[in-house]
Amino acid sequence: MTETITLQVPETIYRRLVDTARATKRPLEDIMLRVLEIGSPPLWTDVPEEFQADLAALDKMEDEALWKIAYSQMPEEAADRATELLEFSDRALTPSEQQELIDLQAESNRFMLCKAQASAILGWRGHRVPQPQ
Repeated sequence: MTETITLQVPETIYRRLVDTARATKRPLEDIMLRVLEIGSPPLWTDVPEEFQADLAALDKMEDEALWKIAYSQMPEEAADRATELLEFSDRALTPSEQQELIDLQAESNRFMLCKAQASAILGWRGHRVPQPQ
C-alpha cells in the first residue's frame, strides 16, 4: 500500500534532488523515497564557504566520477612538502613559507572534504562504500 502526500520543499533541497536524479538517471520520485528511507548526505552548506562550491558540484556528478574522487590519493609531493614545512621547528617560517603552508592545508582540507562527501553521496545512492583502513 502507498500513500500520496503533497510536500513543499525549499528550492535548494528540490534542486539537489533534481540534480541527483539527473546524475543517477533515476526518477525524481525514486530519489525522494530514498531520502525518506535513509536521510541525505551532509549538507555542503555546513562547511566553510571556501569549500561549498566544490562540494555542491559533487551532487551533480555521476557515480563513476564520484568513485574516482572517493578513491583518490593526495599528491605525495604536497603531503611531503606540508610535513617538511611543519617540521621546521628550529627556525621560523618565512612569510612565503607560511603562505605556502596555509595554501597546502586548505588544499588538504578541500581534498578530504570532497573524498568524504563523494563517499557519503555514493552510500546515499545505494552503493556499498568500504570504510578506509
